[in-house]
Amino acid sequence: MSMFSKSNWKRVGLGAVALTSTAVLVACGGGKSSSNSDKSVINWSIPTEINTLDLSKNTDTYSNIAIGNSGSNLLRLDGKGGTEPDLAKKVEVSEDGLTYTATLRDGLKWSDGSDLTAEDFVYSWQRIVDPKTASEYAYLAAESHLENADKINAGDEKDLNKLGVKADGNKIIFTLTSPTPQFMEYLAFTNFMPQKKEFVEKTGKDYGTNSESQLYSGPYKVEGWNGSNNKFKLVKNKNYWNAKNVKTETVNIQVVKKPDTAVQMYKQGDLDAANISGTTAIYNANKNSKELVTVPEATSAYIVYNQTGEVKALANENIRKALNLATNRDGVVKAAVDTGSKPATALAPTGLATLEDGTDLAKHVAPGYSYNAKEAKRLFEAGLKEIGEDKLTITVTSDADSPIAKNTLDYLKTTWEDDLPGLTVEEKFVPFKQRLEDTKNQNFEVAIVLWGGDYPEGSTFYGMFTSDASYNYGKFTSEEYDKAYEEAIGKNALDKKAAADNYKTAEKALYDHAYYNPLYFRSTESLQNPAIKGLVRNSTGLTTDFTHAYKK
Repeated sequence: MSMFSKSNWKRVGLGAVALTSTAVLVACGGGKSSSNSDKSVINWSIPTEINTLDLSKNTDTYSNIAIGNSGSNLLRLDGKGGTEPDLAKKVEVSEDGLTYTATLRDGLKWSDGSDLTAEDFVYSWQRIVDPKTASEYAYLAAESHLENADKINAGDEKDLNKLGVKADGNKIIFTLTSPTPQFMEYLAFTNFMPQKKEFVEKTGKDYGTNSESQLYSGPYKVEGWNGSNNKFKLVKNKNYWNAKNVKTETVNIQVVKKPDTAVQMYKQGDLDAANISGTTAIYNANKNSKELVTVPEATSAYIVYNQTGEVKALANENIRKALNLATNRDGVVKAAVDTGSKPATALAPTGLATLEDGTDLAKHVAPGYSYNAKEAKRLFEAGLKEIGEDKLTITVTSDADSPIAKNTLDYLKTTWEDDLPGLTVEEKFVPFKQRLEDTKNQNFEVAIVLWGGDYPEGSTFYGMFTSDASYNYGKFTSEEYDKAYEEAIGKNALDKKAAADNYKTAEKALYDHAYYNPLYFRSTESLQNPAIKGLVRNSTGLTTDFTHAYKK
């Protein structure tokens, strides 16, 4: 989910991420309850306010922590890149991958004690694709290949009942027009959790704007959020089907904006966790703590080149290749994000997805990026000759108000200018929101971008660079890439290995033509109370799941 600005979404989903280090995807903390004796309470923090409890409209990570812990879907992410049954006792998939049949558990209830039914799922899918809802996440439903989702959302089909999701007794039947590799993950995704039509309509414009104006289907209920205050509670939902296995009675969540304040509160026993990757200083001061945990995160930072032809030099393959070869990724990490992040080897980051044999997708697709100043200089000279120039000035755009963004760009400027005589790099810093607009409208020459995955499957990254994708900011066209991607999500949608090979082919096309330039895979380290067991952290989707968490 978006980890900073929450606007402007269509794949700004869990996607476009601010380079700023304080708005890290995973909340900054939790707590050794001040009383420390109370084992039924967990104290947590997030770095910014939540925006909504309306799950059709939510787009940000922190609201998602409230929504995802107080709601349930048919399945739940298991913290290992897979799913487990939640409100459904089983989900069956037809051999052709076009029909998903979910069978609900018996006796499901909403937090107010009313019956939770198959109709509540149908309504939720209809509500998210309905153009009147104006959900920024409707595109995911369209990309799911659910019958008529795209047409309804575009306004071409007015009848919501034509959507490919139907209730049949205690079953929900989804009909797709073509197989979708991530559909199982969608059945665990917070934006597709059930909603009760009668309640939504009765609550009207207040729906989801405070904790009273929402019904809860999950392990907890949200209490004490008035729509603008800086704290709320997750309180055990006695009507949850699996309430007997929810061991923690209360999770106190408060907004702590400064990373060093959260660390201080953790050390005083007022929080059960605190992110230390906010700044290098905090990281270095705490990286050897015995209470450190690595928080799984699927986020990549990379460089995009404007290849529309408006920037003559960047339409030249040798110049782009020279910039890629002059990029010392180890150096970037040391200079800018030496807080657990790793040099990037591809677009898809480590920890996003694994093949059947356990190989990480990032490792499988890696085409062999390297730093080679000598070869870079040779290609740069050849490229300049080809465009009839003897020197070049390029402007690189990055996020303002972020030490990490500033350090990354300063480092690239110095090293690129050293390795490529005749190159001058001009730095341009704009606010995150502005950078999103500029990159979306090709109002840039070179830009530094971050993307966080929406679900644990390669298409959440490789879907960005097809010729017609709005997130292909550089606007390059590659038939080879498009074909590989279409095969991965089309004929190989149900064959993980074949799809992974398609992503490998797609990645090689990016590498061979220097269509983009990977920088680093962001990683977050956190102090965490060692007494906490059973906490599930996911690298995509619901990042922090308290369902099975407890203090030993």
